[in-house]
Amino acid sequence: MKFKWWKILCILLLFFTFTWGFLVPVPIIGNLHQSIRNFFFHVPMWFGQIVLLSLSLSYSIAYLRTQNLKHDIYAAEFAKTGIVFGILGLATGSIWATYTWGEPWSNDPKQIAAAIAVLIYLAYMVLRSSMNDIDKRSRISAVYNIFAYFIYIPLIMILPRLVQSLHPGGMEGAKGGGNPALGGDNLTPEMEMVFWPAVIGWVLLGIWISNLKIRLNLLINKNLI
Repeated sequence: MKFKWWKILCILLLFFTFTWGFLVPVPIIGNLHQSIRNFFFHVPMWFGQIVLLSLSLSYSIAYLRTQNLKHDIYAAEFAKTGIVFGILGLATGSIWATYTWGEPWSNDPKQIAAAIAVLIYLAYMVLRSSMNDIDKRSRISAVYNIFAYFIYIPLIMILPRLVQSLHPGGMEGAKGGGNPALGGDNLTPEMEMVFWPAVIGWVLLGIWISNLKIRLNLLINKNLI
């Protein structure tokens, strides 16, 4: 694949995020203080994971419809990169939690749900590696991937909002009400100017990494396609 415009855009957006993200004026909200700058990294990584796993889902569905091995390879590689983004999201979240909640892991519902979601997709990779028959592996993995996605979405986006949580967006009341959510008046125009380019940049980076891995796998399996 040639060096396309979106790759240049990815580099520029992430460079902008890693520079202006540490320089842009930020409001002092609750106990967040300067740790609020992690918002430009932690949250966009989860956005990136959602996009990558959604692409993985679409290719798993395409595989079941066409039995084209290429679609299975695309699904697996987008899922792998999505797992990496999830682990990075957990890591940056733990760092953030250390400075705002006093400990990296407090068994908060959002943390637990995110960890379970990553484990579900790690199980997807274990399932794939446990089978040698390519057609069987691709078919069973595609079905698992579909179920995993529709478990992942409630875990990440719905259930944590229905319980008491320290994490922004959850119900108030746990351990003093948690942190104020970053939204509305709290998310300043200056922060939005960094946040949305960061989301696009991380999404493009995930797609870029996945494409490189897909190309490698297509070369390895060229005799089977």
